[in-house]
Amino acid sequence: MTSVSYEDMLKRALSSLPRKPLQSERLKIPSADVIVVGNRTLVRNFREIASIINRDPEHLLKFLCKEAGSAGTLKDDIAEIHGRFDRSTLNKLIERYVQNFVLCKVCMRPDTHLKKYGRFLYIECDACGASSPIISR
Repeated sequence: MTSVSYEDMLKRALSSLPRKPLQSERLKIPSADVIVVGNRTLVRNFREIASIINRDPEHLLKFLCKEAGSAGTLKDDIAEIHGRFDRSTLNKLIERYVQNFVLCKVCMRPDTHLKKYGRFLYIECDACGASSPIISR
């Protein structure tokens, strides 16, 4: 009987496991397609972004307007935000939204949905089953 080292067995076992996709591979958020017209900022691919992160466009727009300290409206696929905002600012705000309202706090996967219990909003994960409250600042 041949002796196989523990490290060799571990390497063989790890090589046979399926490769787990990283979060960045699973959730590709496109960069905001921003146009500044006068004193208004238009995000032309707004509904596409909301669809990819599986959230209501109205909720995403409400968050962006609150964080930007501005008002905004949603017309067809375009979000119109009052004020001048560049692409990097809006992309950072969308990333903050994803961190707070999309990714599971336990397993960090984007397979979640929002559920409201009374006055409180929770993120419920479809992957691990965790339910985490959203803490407002």
